[in-house]
Amino acid sequence: MSKTHQKVSRRQQILEALARMLEASPGARITTAALAREVGVSEAALYRHFPSKSKMFEGLIEFIEETIFTRIKLILSEEPGALDRCEKILYLLLSFTERNPGITRLLTGDALTGETERLRNRIAQLFERVETQLKQVIREAELREGLRPNLPLSAAANLLMSVADGRITQFVRSEFRRPPTEYWADQWPVIAAGLMRESTPVV
Repeated sequence: MSKTHQKVSRRQQILEALARMLEASPGARITTAALAREVGVSEAALYRHFPSKSKMFEGLIEFIEETIFTRIKLILSEEPGALDRCEKILYLLLSFTERNPGITRLLTGDALTGETERLRNRIAQLFERVETQLKQVIREAELREGLRPNLPLSAAANLLMSVADGRITQFVRSEFRRPPTEYWADQWPVIAAGLMRESTPVV
């Protein structure tokens, strides 16, 4: 096995251990000493792969970004309808967080208390990117399908984002007892029905 592969594998082990600890101890701060014990290495060994705990969190955030935006790109290529695109983007967020409870603490900022402002800003930018994508989908709906939102464009996209954000926050606040996808199959049709209407043709 090459040294490069060993290094990548150890980095992955550290990030997976950090995610497990974030899930196992809701609300608790993770120390590098405890993380080193979880991985089975010394603290010095941790710092050979990550110069700081912030860089470890950054590694998890990069995983979130890559996963979310790669799948959003697939949704946009596979789904022609605006409402289907919006629903699948929101469900992606909800199901991803449901499968990754520990990482979800990063998305809500719960695990970033006392960490650098740069990390909190990066999470904020992630949500802003998703909201911008929703706005683009709604904007294109009028051209593609003759549908326009019942709210101003920015307000409509923000409403959708707020629904997902609220469900994700509720998941963390309940210490992972209330799944973010709970009731989603019943709630989305109600949201979709009020989101857009057919454009009135100009006479």
